[in-house]
Amino acid sequence: MIAHEAGTGRPLILLHGFGVDHQILLPLDPAIAASSWRRIYIDLPWVRPVSDKPPSSTQEVADALVEEIRGHLGDEPFAVLGNSFGGMLARYAAHVMGEQVLGIATLAGAFVADAASRVLPLHQVIVADPDIVRRAERSATDYTELAVIQSAETLRAFEELVLPGLQRASKRVLAKIAASYALDREPEEAHPEPFDRPSLHIFGRQDQVTGFEDGLALRNHYSRGTFAVVDAAGHNAHLERPELVGALLTDWLARIDADLLEE
Repeated sequence: MIAHEAGTGRPLILLHGFGVDHQILLPLDPAIAASSWRRIYIDLPWVRPVSDKPPSSTQEVADALVEEIRGHLGDEPFAVLGNSFGGMLARYAAHVMGEQVLGIATLAGAFVADAASRVLPLHQVIVADPDIVRRAERSATDYTELAVIQSAETLRAFEELVLPGLQRASKRVLAKIAASYALDREPEEAHPEPFDRPSLHIFGRQDQVTGFEDGLALRNHYSRGTFAVVDAAGHNAHLERPELVGALLTDWLARIDADLLEE
């Protein structure tokens, strides 16, 4: 599962979303590196080459992830960040692994597995650019499906960091996991005591995939949480608002570091 590891310091596990690979999260690397954290990027089981016996449900993916983290880190404390589907996995790992987890961040995280049950805003393009869409050519449909800011920068990020993962993904493995997409129990229900370590939850105000209302509904559970609903940002908020997302990550990691100094 571990695709790429960089830096030294306290470990941060980074989990990407459904149907893509770890490259989509690489734009976060400068902010994390500047905070002197070690980055451990995960590729989830649909990223080729796939194993002979890949997981067939989200629960199996989550359990395999916890096993991978324990095998790699032992009992070393770590933080975890999850994007979209990876947010479900991050929440699971953070609650199952308890005191070993220093903090959790979700980025456009999925807080409700059933898409039909999510509270979602309507799709809205804040900055439209027909010339950029024409430049996307064959990938225009995939690009415009999520792009809230149509610009040369977001198109470049999509083509370099999102599209390769979409193309590498095993449709067979994705279909099996999609058929059993929910965890057996929501982490916050299985572990109802408040999560009292620093957390960060970033949402795109125009994110029509996972929205923001479902995550905000858990604000009392994450008692040390920063909840940021970012305007002019969709499901790929970190590609559309990189400076703001980077600043929020820097603050989250600083809060974790400050907590450890107090111990």
